[in-house]
Amino acid sequence: MNSTRIFTAEIPPSLAGRRLDQALSELFPDFSRSRLQSWIKSGSVRIDGAVLPPKHRLLGGEHVVLRATLEETATVEAQDIPLSILFEDETILIIDKPAGLVVHPAAGHRDGTLQNALLHHAPVLAGIPRCGIVHRLDKDTSGLLMAAKTLTAHKSLVEQLQARTVHREYLALVQGALTAGGTVDEPIGRHRTDRKRFAVREEGKPAITHYRVAERFPHHTLLRIKLETGRTHQIRVHMAHIHYPLVGDPIYGGRLKIPAGASAEQISAIRSFKRQALHAEKLGIIHPATGEYMEWRSPLPADFADLLAVLREQA
Repeated sequence: MNSTRIFTAEIPPSLAGRRLDQALSELFPDFSRSRLQSWIKSGSVRIDGAVLPPKHRLLGGEHVVLRATLEETATVEAQDIPLSILFEDETILIIDKPAGLVVHPAAGHRDGTLQNALLHHAPVLAGIPRCGIVHRLDKDTSGLLMAAKTLTAHKSLVEQLQARTVHREYLALVQGALTAGGTVDEPIGRHRTDRKRFAVREEGKPAITHYRVAERFPHHTLLRIKLETGRTHQIRVHMAHIHYPLVGDPIYGGRLKIPAGASAEQISAIRSFKRQALHAEKLGIIHPATGEYMEWRSPLPADFADLLAVLREQA
């Protein structure tokens, strides 16, 4: 089932000289460049009443009318999967995602995902890109995620992410004893040989991770991490890059390290922790409708808390 919605905008002076398709990508970040190009070519976009090609260079000040034909999410099946919802109104949803739950359907995970669950919980999300999900957490990372229930809210959340004003704070347990916090400012891109992995690469996208010490152990460090950017696997890649990989990380953690002199209980706890020790603890945004700053916290899941308890006993 399709629906048509009309969007209007004015080309700001900052986009003067840009191509039409590039400018629309800035003005309507809800939609992909390829989708916008198809609408331009089909005549669904008018600039001062005229149909123009995607490569047309803009002067600034032009009036844009976009007639967007939106396909409702029909390929994703609504599934009754339990959700931990911390906040919900007519505009947004804040979800506390458990470790093990995949966010989007993909090869190998066609159903049983957060997106399937959201579509069952709120069928209206069928008309929102990716059922309103504007960012993601890795399957085995726990914690807070936001989703939009309207296109207006979706655009607002995307713009906040792009402007780097979304407050995201994580707890991460890393291998090794860090003495102080710091910042990793290194670009991230696809790994050269393994397309399922990411790596620090000169030609990658900008990525900035701030970290500070929350708690020290003899051979591990609990960090509070704040993100300026949200690249795939960013925290995991950056911490491995500075030689303090996350405990339990199956991709970037390297060979399992058992500290010298560790007790049997500590060895068992480290060996049995089979996922990256990463939890999205805090999320803060400007509410798209009210303009009010709102913030949520998620408690550590039991497996992560238990691992820390064992390390504290040994310390």
